[in-house]
Amino acid sequence: MNSVGTVVIGAGQAGLVMGYYLRQAGEDFVVLDADERVGDCWRKRYDSLRLFSRPRYAGLPGLRIGTRDCPTRDEMADYLERYAVHHELPVRTGVRVTRLSRDDQGFVIETSGGTWHADQVVVAAGMHTKERRPSFAGELDPAIRQLHSLEYRNPEQLADGTVLVVGAANSGTDIALEAVKTHRTLLAGRHPGQVPVDIDSTTGRLFTPLVMFLFKYVFTRARSVGRKAITNAEQNGLPLTRNKLAHLDAAGITRLGRIAGVRDGLPVTADGDVLEDVTTVVWCTGSVPDHSWINLPVRSDDGRPRHVRGVSPDEPGLLFLGLDFQYAIASSTIQGVDRDARYLVRRIRDLARRSADRPVAVDRR
Repeated sequence: MNSVGTVVIGAGQAGLVMGYYLRQAGEDFVVLDADERVGDCWRKRYDSLRLFSRPRYAGLPGLRIGTRDCPTRDEMADYLERYAVHHELPVRTGVRVTRLSRDDQGFVIETSGGTWHADQVVVAAGMHTKERRPSFAGELDPAIRQLHSLEYRNPEQLADGTVLVVGAANSGTDIALEAVKTHRTLLAGRHPGQVPVDIDSTTGRLFTPLVMFLFKYVFTRARSVGRKAITNAEQNGLPLTRNKLAHLDAAGITRLGRIAGVRDGLPVTADGDVLEDVTTVVWCTGSVPDHSWINLPVRSDDGRPRHVRGVSPDEPGLLFLGLDFQYAIASSTIQGVDRDARYLVRRIRDLARRSADRPVAVDRR
């Protein structure tokens, strides 16, 4: 069994930033990741994905990203790989964690490449890995091709004919705008609102620092205005950032209301309209964490981990990083994860000091 002070599970931006600060603090740690290459968490997203963040806000601490504009999917993936090498982080790729439990000595991390023992564990993986689809999705005619946004890569996956994109948030509108170039496209779902400026314009570039500041430092769980903003975001989602309703309409996308069910194998809107000519449905209906491999009593009824600013109240030494709205609106973003990581490193050092100060029992038998 391998022993180390801290095991970080996941080598996406959250895990790498955690590693960066653990290295600065002189901690003994390792980062485990199931993918074959650092950055594969981005390479698995759809081909045309482009971040909302300009270079100043897309980089991690200690290394500039080096792009001239908002990075693409592949630019972000390659940057993460370069980041791990630049900071000489102890990342083990191709190592899937299969079970996290505890014994008398600490945490036991069982993986596809052996077992690790650690005093602390930081879970920075599994946040958006489990698809969420409506219960009636299985009632659709088998002839209708179904994809989830986690599976979607490019329009070549779409069948000939009409495409129905369900979910009108950022991913859904991205995919709809791409699909409409080659297919008749319907977009169903509640409009989540939209950022009032073009983020790629000069005005948008001036507007961005203010939004970043609000999302990171004002809309936090420590402030009443922040708690209200987080509750609203949890219930209604975040507004469209780059795409606008005008873009959808100009592209010729037909906007619909909510998809309420299935009739005779065909999707039906909340208004009762049956969509007879749909050949592909892309579910952009969100995802949920998959922490089923954590064999500890740390999850709420909804499956999400219980935590206070990323620290488990149930299992001392178990921490989470990169959760949606962990402490602020920005917590799961590239910029927000930085502050949360620094906070968790302080908690790890506190745990180490308490352990060192604890009296050692002497066996006088």
